[in-house]
Amino acid sequence: MQSRHRQQGFMKLFFIFGSIAFVAVVGLKLFPLYTNQLKVARVVKSAASEGSIDPVQVRNSLQRRWDIDDITIITPKDILIERDGNGGGALKYDYEARTHLFYNVDLVLHFEGREPVKGF
Repeated sequence: MQSRHRQQGFMKLFFIFGSIAFVAVVGLKLFPLYTNQLKVARVVKSAASEGSIDPVQVRNSLQRRWDIDDITIITPKDILIERDGNGGGALKYDYEARTHLFYNVDLVLHFEGREPVKGF
């Protein structure tokens, strides 16, 4: 009777450690995606604060920052330069980041953001 109780205790302990390990693996897989997203948001915000309305200048500024920050998931061409009818505008991005978890299971995250451009 005591060995059965001991086995149940081991099973509970195994389940707890397995759950902790699963959460840790998912966290380690998601960490690079979120850090890349933070880089993208920071770069787009700094490019928007320059206030340039010329798409070529905006693309060159984004490319320089992309190279410095080593952003890998999207390219500067994926950043849209949006203009509205009032002479305003924004830099906008909308993308999905995917990473392999195990076997045939992938984690997919959707990121989007819009940063108004000063001086548009």
